[in-house]
Parts: sequence; structure tokens; C-alpha cells
Amino acid sequence: MNLKFSLLIFILSFSISNGQPSGFRSLFNGQDLTGWWGLGTENPSSWINLSAQELTKKRKDSLADIKKHWRVENAELVNDGHGLYLTTVENFEDFELLLEYNTVASADSGIYLRGYPQVQIWDTTEAGGKWKFGAKHGSGGLWNNRPKEGWTPLVHADKPFGQWNHFRIIMVGEKVTVWLNKQLVVDKADLLNYWKKSGPILKKGPIQLQTHGGEIRWRNIFLKEVL
Repeated sequence: MNLKFSLLIFILSFSISNGQPSGFRSLFNGQDLTGWWGLGTENPSSWINLSAQELTKKRKDSLADIKKHWRVENAELVNDGHGLYLTTVENFEDFELLLEYNTVASADSGIYLRGYPQVQIWDTTEAGGKWKFGAKHGSGGLWNNRPKEGWTPLVHADKPFGQWNHFRIIMVGEKVTVWLNKQLVVDKADLLNYWKKSGPILKKGPIQLQTHGGEIRWRNIFLKEVL
């Protein structure tokens, strides 16, 4: 067996053992928060064009809050339900995003795409107290599209508390398609601009993991850019 072939086998074995899909790259190294910083619900247009010096300072200032509320445990990102949202340093245009999350009763969370809210995650039980906001329909909808297309998930696909849920999200232009646990919940809906519903969204922006109301864990965060 030659050296190149042996190296290829090693790389393939490593990728398979770590669950990294072919063609995707990991946004989380499983060890620390390298590549991430903190933001709240903040219009990306207000900061994305800051000077390099201003942006570096903004990112650095956010890390005190991130370190207070986020930690890495067993190759999982863990948030205590408070603080700023974990945000990728890198900005993305068109992409396919894969990730898993595990949350608890009464928690409320989501995934911001290019910095815009959001693919919704929440307690979908009646006891969670948010049925009047749409929680009874399940997670995965574009909640801030309300009442437009994509707000209500096509099916309720959430797993019971204690189990890991899997998202597959494709964003091309302003169109978003979402699968939750292999079930289609949003089908090519335009993601609306939260700050100006009739306005366009930026062509590039970060991925944000929104958290509030209860602990949530994230793992296996992979992204493939769509060219």
C-alpha cells in the first residue's frame, strides 16, 4: 500500500468517525470557541461594514459575556439560557447548514441566517406556555416571517426532550428550505428582513445560535457553501 493511498484511507476514516459529511466543513472544533464571537438581535447592516479595528474591538468586547454563558462539554456547545448568541466570525452567502441541538422544557431558541432571525426552536408542549405564539405547530419555521409564508412549519417534527434534533437548512439568495429530523418543514420561503420587512437582506452574514429561557446544547455543526 503506497503512502498516498494510506493517507487517503486515514483521512476518510477520520471524517467518518467524526461524523463530518463529505463536502462540508465543521464550524465548531469540538474543543473551544475558536471562530465564534457574541451578538444579540442586532441588524447586521449596523456593524458588518465597520472598520477592521472597530470590528475587532466589538468582537473582543463580546467575549466576556460569551465566556460567562457558553462552555464546551463533551464536544458540545452548551449555553445556560442567557447572554449573547454565539456568532460565526466568518460570513456566508449561499450555504447548506447541518447541526444538531438538544434543549429543555420552557427553552426558546433559534438559528439566525446571515444574522437575520430566525429558524425557530422551542418547547412545543402546551405546558411550555407558548402555543398562542405558534409553538404548537413545532420548531423549524421562520418565526419572524409571521404571518407570511414559512412562519408555520409544514409538519410538527420535534423529538421529545432529552433527544437530539437534527436540522438541515439550505439558503440560496433569500430562499430558505428547512428539514427537521428529515421532515420538510419550510419549502423555499423568502426569509424576511426582521428590521424592514419589505427590504432586502444582506447577501452575506454570520450564522448565529440564539438562546434564551433554558439550557440548549449544540453539536455536529457543518456547513457547505453553495456555489
